[in-house]
Amino acid sequence: MSKIQNVADISIVIPTYNRCELLKRAINSVLNQTINVREIIIIDNGSTDNTYEMISSLFPEIRYIYEKKKGVSIARNLGIKNCNSTWIAFLDSDDAWMPQKLEKQLFFTNNNYKKYRLIHTNEIWYKNNKFLNQLKKHEKSGGDIFQKSLEFCCVSPSSVFMKKEIFDDYGFFDECLEVCEDYDMWIRITAKEEVGFLDNPLVMKYGGHDDQLSKKYWGMDRFRIQSLEKNLKNNWFTLEQKKSVFNILIKKLSILSNGAKKRDNEEIYRKYKDKLNRWLLELDNLNNE
Repeated sequence: MSKIQNVADISIVIPTYNRCELLKRAINSVLNQTINVREIIIIDNGSTDNTYEMISSLFPEIRYIYEKKKGVSIARNLGIKNCNSTWIAFLDSDDAWMPQKLEKQLFFTNNNYKKYRLIHTNEIWYKNNKFLNQLKKHEKSGGDIFQKSLEFCCVSPSSVFMKKEIFDDYGFFDECLEVCEDYDMWIRITAKEEVGFLDNPLVMKYGGHDDQLSKKYWGMDRFRIQSLEKNLKNNWFTLEQKKSVFNILIKKLSILSNGAKKRDNEEIYRKYKDKLNRWLLELDNLNNE
């Protein structure tokens, strides 16, 4: 399909850190889209490799913003604040898009009567350059996905196509979360509205490299717990949603505390056991209201 020449009202935000070669692949997958976008914004989160030299020599038309290393949430938020379009699409620097990704999402928004403000897509996974079958629990879907979003992150940032205005309503990525900031964002959004979904594998996710955040931190559920606690305290959920959140929170706290007990880690065990007891009491109070 030949490229549509009109410029679409879309900004692309790509945060990166010391991924010069991977970033080149990501950028090319944007430039190879079947539609033209208004702008591509690279947020360099403190790279010490040749990222700047690569961008300036190969892609001088791209907006490049350098910041000290402060984390992916701050990088994404900086990108959002510098966008000049109605729609924003995120792309992680180690991922890539199929050529029709943006065109299909834009067509979906223009032809869907529900007028979703967030649309995500299916994806293909590779680990160490080998195709990886997704587990049943990782299947993507649309509509009301709040309940599913509570277990773990079920929307890939690289697949997201969303209106910039949504951040005015629900806030930015939580800069206090070192990881699982996307999980936190999606539960805030899906608690309030449905999302669109394209069951087309339009994103290629590449895993297995050493700098993945999921490899850097133990017990990723620690950060999901932090998100759930914060949003409960902020009264973000309806009464029925609260009950679901309590159940998931208690489940995750039980797993962490039991795991720490088995490993004889008294400090971690006591921390999450105390949290568990407090939230069990809160749930009991909620059920008696």
